[in-house]
Amino acid sequence: MTTALVTGATAGIGAAFARQLAGLGSDLVLVARDEARLESKAQQLRSYGVKVEVLTADLADEEGCARVEGRCGQGIDLLVNNAGIGTRDAFHQAPREQEEHLLRLNVRAPMRLAHAALPPMLARGSGAIVNVSSVAAFTPGTRAPTYSASKAWLTNFSESLHLQYAGQGVKVLALCPGFTRTEFHRRAEMDLSGIPVRLWLDAGDVVRTALHDLHRGRALSVPGTQYKAVVAASRVVPPRIQRVVLRRLQSRFL
Repeated sequence: MTTALVTGATAGIGAAFARQLAGLGSDLVLVARDEARLESKAQQLRSYGVKVEVLTADLADEEGCARVEGRCGQGIDLLVNNAGIGTRDAFHQAPREQEEHLLRLNVRAPMRLAHAALPPMLARGSGAIVNVSSVAAFTPGTRAPTYSASKAWLTNFSESLHLQYAGQGVKVLALCPGFTRTEFHRRAEMDLSGIPVRLWLDAGDVVRTALHDLHRGRALSVPGTQYKAVVAASRVVPPRIQRVVLRRLQSRFL
């Protein structure tokens, strides 16, 4: 029996990971800030016949992050770093504290949890880490630059770990979805009513793609043909042209 620890496990992509992993027979450690929602989610998932622990913690907080690190250090088979936030304000309008909070959650927390989880994985020669990033990692952010920069860091970090540890039995995957129907955008108070329907992804489909790519030993997972095309283009289109296109998209859809 394997054990997976999932952060941000009560909704969206995190909840989809927890549900699909439970369906595959994996025991779970669910991490989130809302204790009531965690307990409710755990009760639902126990119907799959798996063990479910709950760990209430704010990963942007020093004490909360340290407690989850401690659980990772006890040994888990899969770490899903899903917890993260976005912002909607122009950089000069966003409070500095908000930007720092984003970096603690989007960058510091996944780094620290991976650092804690890796030694037991390496000792037994098996394990996996999935870091939930974004297609925003591949282009400059027309809005919320700290968010896109944090995802660029997380993607590079994940691919670097993949290179470093693949030969030691530990898989590391950067999951980079595009617009996905979750609570993420509502919590960030983003108005995305102008985004075309064809660009939206389903959280369950995103997770199925990620688990397939993880099983295949890939370093990068980009769900959806539309977003695979975006990432491919970002690697061949000159930056000057990218900036022109991004400005036009911003004025049209955002």
